[in-house]
Amino acid sequence: MNYSDSEKPKILVVDDHPSSRMTAVALLSVEGYDVLEADSGTAALDCVAQANPDLILLDVMMPGMDGYEVCRQLKQDEHTRLIPVVFVTALNDRRARLRGIEAGGDDFLSKPFDQLELSARVNSLVRQKRLNEDLDHAGQVLFSIARTIESRDPNTGDHCERLVQLGKAFGEFLGLSRTEVRDLMWGGYLHDIGKVGIPDAVLLKVGQLSPEEWIIMRQHVLIGERICQPLRTMQGVVPIIRHHHERWDGSGYPDGLKGNEIPYLAQIFQLIDIYDALTSERPYKSAFSPEEALKIMMEETAKGWRNPDLMDKFSSFIGARAIAA
Repeated sequence: MNYSDSEKPKILVVDDHPSSRMTAVALLSVEGYDVLEADSGTAALDCVAQANPDLILLDVMMPGMDGYEVCRQLKQDEHTRLIPVVFVTALNDRRARLRGIEAGGDDFLSKPFDQLELSARVNSLVRQKRLNEDLDHAGQVLFSIARTIESRDPNTGDHCERLVQLGKAFGEFLGLSRTEVRDLMWGGYLHDIGKVGIPDAVLLKVGQLSPEEWIIMRQHVLIGERICQPLRTMQGVVPIIRHHHERWDGSGYPDGLKGNEIPYLAQIFQLIDIYDALTSERPYKSAFSPEEALKIMMEETAKGWRNPDLMDKFSSFIGARAIAA
């Protein structure tokens, strides 16, 4: 691969044997990479902190901190989790590979290196890493926009942060998958991102909205969907954004969905969103107690607005939190 000096990917080779490092460094340098070296796990972590490499070629067996522990620490750190880690193992060492997968390794190479295999795998993982970084940065921009929107309305306080915590707790209570819990948490931040397209005269109006203003306000779910739709990482959040104002009897918006036509995560999110709004103080109302909030939500469920089975589970969840508190 040909790279300009300014964009040369940095590869960190970690091995306590100088001869092994020398071989990898020579092969990667020929391919046009900027190659760094470390002779121990501790030195590797220090180098990562200073140089932020694009990929790490990591020997498994080293004195002191082994490759598995280095990988675990990197993958648990928000700042280094996207760096691909390629474990160097003995040929057909199944146990080492299984441990590498458990530690979070992205790929494996065997000694002695095959130049074509090394080149292909490193090139592929560097491209993947840069794509993941682009997606990650785009996601961070969305979260920043969402926080800005929340700060525009001084009445909501830390509504989004509370929804994130409630979403995590209720999702785990329901036994949702890790991905579903994550989508619920992201929904806490992004559900109202479409309000960036709502004029302040409507969004911040004191008092009741006119019918025309309500039409404008309801567009925020469609605007939010359009903002997040292009990002693959947001596909589980988009149904929450679009449908968290639907009602079980079909009287909600934007699509008038009924019953289980409403995406399940949107049904779940709606409950935590309403509960937080009811139990939080606003300029136009005092905060309701958990018992009062649940009573109001049960009354709305009796009107046909909520999933009754899910509402029963939410009531049990709130009761369990009160006992644990």
